Amino acid sequence: MPQEARFLTAAQFLLTTLVVKLAVVATLATMLVRFRQFKRILLTEKRAWRERLIFAFSLGIPLSGGVAARLLLNYDAGDLSLAGPFLAGLIAGPYAGAIVGAMTGTPALIAGEAIAMPFAVGCGFAGGGLREVCPKDAIWHFSPLFFIDLNRHSWRMIRFKLDWLMILLAAPIGLELLRQALGARFGDHLFYMAPLNIWLGVLVILATVLSVAIPIKIWNTARIEHRLQEQEKLLMSSRVEALANQINPHFLFNTLASISSLIRSQPETARMLIVKLSGLLRRLLKSQEQFVTLKEELASIDEYLDIETVRFGPTLVVKKDISPDSLDLIMPSMLLQPLVENAIKHGIGQKIGGGQITIRSRREPGQTVIEVVDNGSGMNEAELDPRQSGGIGLRNVDERLRVIYGADYHLKIESSRGQGTCTRIQIPELDVPQSASA
Repeated sequence: MPQEARFLTAAQFLLTTLVVKLAVVATLATMLVRFRQFKRILLTEKRAWRERLIFAFSLGIPLSGGVAARLLLNYDAGDLSLAGPFLAGLIAGPYAGAIVGAMTGTPALIAGEAIAMPFAVGCGFAGGGLREVCPKDAIWHFSPLFFIDLNRHSWRMIRFKLDWLMILLAAPIGLELLRQALGARFGDHLFYMAPLNIWLGVLVILATVLSVAIPIKIWNTARIEHRLQEQEKLLMSSRVEALANQINPHFLFNTLASISSLIRSQPETARMLIVKLSGLLRRLLKSQEQFVTLKEELASIDEYLDIETVRFGPTLVVKKDISPDSLDLIMPSMLLQPLVENAIKHGIGQKIGGGQITIRSRREPGQTVIEVVDNGSGMNEAELDPRQSGGIGLRNVDERLRVIYGADYHLKIESSRGQGTCTRIQIPELDVPQSASA
């Protein structure tokens, strides 16, 4: 017994060691799952050899350090030479388990514990062999809470129904009993925690089982959180796509309405509009990207304005004040078209003699500001709130920005009767979301 434990009885010291052992297991599992590459390996069931080696060394290095701490510092709680290799084999396969077993057994072998390495390697192969025959879902369902439902699983076994969770429970129990037997037979050639009575023996076995179950629970929780995040991204992508698809029919309906009004009075103009519309639709069909650069978005706006210019003639003047360093801004596609359409509908279209639309952009720290300004008739107060206005365009823009950027965007409409309207968008400079751009 170490000097620090002189005030503890042998039984108390063993219990303390077991509790600390479980804390070491939980800490190690939590630390490993924080590494991105290790977490990525956990998310896949079919792993390449490189990934298996990374997993084995990521787990084997700290475990071998724990065995060395036991030998050098008399720190028994750090020795996980049974649970570690078995766990590695269970998650990454028999060869990964064997590698971890060889790594944990090396310090013990150097210290003269001749059986340590063969036993640890055998535990790794045992876990790997169980992985080969056991359903993967059953492995990830193995957790410390398994004991709560132990009665139901026991009845399944009594009724001769195969229960993989009971087999997963029996495996580390059998390995611990084997270690106890080998340790009692060969003495100093194999490390084991000798129980003083049957109840302490049960606790030693329980600690071994939990040393396997706790990491699986922690890692499975990380896997579930990742899946929920991916589902959330897919949901966001679906909402963004639905909103984007809503724009196209809306724009098409308005353009066709304009064409229909010109067919009898100005057939040549109507024919020209159809040609320009077909070109714009061809462009939209070719590009399925939900995110584009500001430069690409402005090119689409030019084609749309070509159509509107044919309708209004020289009474519609369009100017641009685009900052060159903002052209590479990544933004949702078809974002500016509703704003320009709104400026024409509520501004220029209601003003005798036409008017002017100005599209501006500028970069600010961490964000880009885009403005669509007209000198038209303006809007009333009810129309200034995009969420309350009756038009689908502004509501769609506001909703798309909210879904994509959360609270990091700003959409504001400033208007005065007879003075015109300014619609301002402030969006952060972010990378394209992978799930949304796919």
